[in-house]
Amino acid sequence: MYYELYIDVFFLENFLMDSILLFLINRILKCGQPAGRILAGAAAGSLLTCAAIALPIPGMVRMILYHTAAGSVMLAAGLNIRRKALFVKAFILLYVCAVFVGGLLVVFRPYMRCAGLFYAAAVSAAYIFRKLWNVLSCLQARSTHLLPVSLYTETGMLEITALLDTGNCLRDFVTGDPVSVLDEEVFMRLPGMPEMPDGMRLIPYQCTGGKSVMRVFRIRRMCIHMEEDKWIEHPLLGIGEEVLSGDGSFKMLLNPAVMNA
Repeated sequence: MYYELYIDVFFLENFLMDSILLFLINRILKCGQPAGRILAGAAAGSLLTCAAIALPIPGMVRMILYHTAAGSVMLAAGLNIRRKALFVKAFILLYVCAVFVGGLLVVFRPYMRCAGLFYAAAVSAAYIFRKLWNVLSCLQARSTHLLPVSLYTETGMLEITALLDTGNCLRDFVTGDPVSVLDEEVFMRLPGMPEMPDGMRLIPYQCTGGKSVMRVFRIRRMCIHMEEDKWIEHPLLGIGEEVLSGDGSFKMLLNPAVMNA
């Protein structure tokens, strides 16, 4: 079977697709490279791809140039990545993006009759991939911030899951101690904890609805289970007025300042 290849059209197609992929990776990895450099990297990768196709070289060498060298040149020239670990991550991400975008285009290509619509679909596929990546990144970040915590009172212990909440900067205005916030339901389950424990008082805080007050109290100790357990003596806990997690995945908002206590 005989195929006729127009090298200029082949270069243009690769250049447009490589540009889309490089712009996508530049946004995901926050490389901060200007558009001119990204386009230059896409052009360099496309030239190498054309050379791999056009030159009379052995099949194995052509495969290495096509699948390894072209992508490496694109990333080095377009994104200026110098660190080895980041380069490997970018290289893997390049092929994951290419498979995702290419797969969507294969599905929809029979229904697209003009090149402009085809490349618009490629941009849309890249946009969808970026949104999915952001969602997965948020889920992964959230899961890494969920920590098992043991709360010890004078009469017993209760184990719960806490979210290390970087937005929780609440402190006691008297002592300056950080305040971690509990679900009210968890407070009622604390062993030996009466409805109004000794030392419970009110502190002001800012919430989405304006200013309010929160009940705070101390327990004997708290252990945050990580690679190395973190023990806090007499931590200051607050009782939230609303349910902290709609899906029940955590019962406490852990103030990050307790890590330095």
